[in-house]
Amino acid sequence: MSGGKPGVERDRREGLLALAAALRPELHRYCARLMGSVIDGEDVVQDTFARASVALDELSEVAQLRPWLFRIAHNRALDLLRSRAIRIAEPIEAAFEIADDSKPDPVEILMRREAIGTAVSRFVELPVVQRSVIILKDVLDEPLTEIAALLGITVDAVKAHLARGRARLREINAKTDRLPDARIASAAVVRYVALFNQRDWDGLRALLAEDVRLQQSMHPPRSGAADVGTFFTIYASSDEVFLKPGWVEGREVIAVFQHRTDTKPVHFMWLEWRAGRISFIRDYRYVGYVTDDAGLVLARETGSWDRGSRF
Repeated sequence: MSGGKPGVERDRREGLLALAAALRPELHRYCARLMGSVIDGEDVVQDTFARASVALDELSEVAQLRPWLFRIAHNRALDLLRSRAIRIAEPIEAAFEIADDSKPDPVEILMRREAIGTAVSRFVELPVVQRSVIILKDVLDEPLTEIAALLGITVDAVKAHLARGRARLREINAKTDRLPDARIASAAVVRYVALFNQRDWDGLRALLAEDVRLQQSMHPPRSGAADVGTFFTIYASSDEVFLKPGWVEGREVIAVFQHRTDTKPVHFMWLEWRAGRISFIRDYRYVGYVTDDAGLVLARETGSWDRGSRF
């Protein structure tokens, strides 16, 4: 971008970044389902914003911001899916007649409810194109024409993928949706949670490896025990924040409750350990929307945690 006054260009850029930030929850709903993981979905969103920040000057109109961001996120997600060799080729057949009215009929409404209620992890059972179409249409309510533009296919092809995807999703959801068994928390996480709930910040800092790293979405990464040790000060200002061990997508996490009496966590964090010390912390404090679709299950420990509580 060129030809404008520096102050005006700076204000425009900051305004676009603010508008883009407001789209993060919606982008995550798409990316999480496309990747089949709320954690991987947020990684894609984070990478999308890093790439968008570099290329933002290429955007000529504010009206293009939303489809532009979705296109970056979509392409990045596809790159990751290809690298994991889980993309499934799918031939395009004749399109089914699917309406695109502003007032959908009852069948359309039921299809959307089913898609919204489907667990994030189950979307990976759909071929990638079906997956994208179902999420964009039935979860995010995008018009067929915009879906076609994003995916680079015809509207008739979108309709065909949507019909087949809906049929497959019904089959997937017909399977037993059993609540995962709560698992016992590891000794390391139990210790971390206990120290935190006791407000023993020095005890927590003592657990940090010298080369520990901290990652928080929307904030620069930190590294080193001295710098990462300041992480606990953001929680030290509240006596009500309370932690419980839990599990998300098979990963042991720590659920963060705003108040001790709350029944639902506001976000979660997860840790990596090396030789009994914390080597990495990923904290989702500033992107609480990740928890909305996480299916978090609290860990089980006699007399402490609720068995099978799911959020």
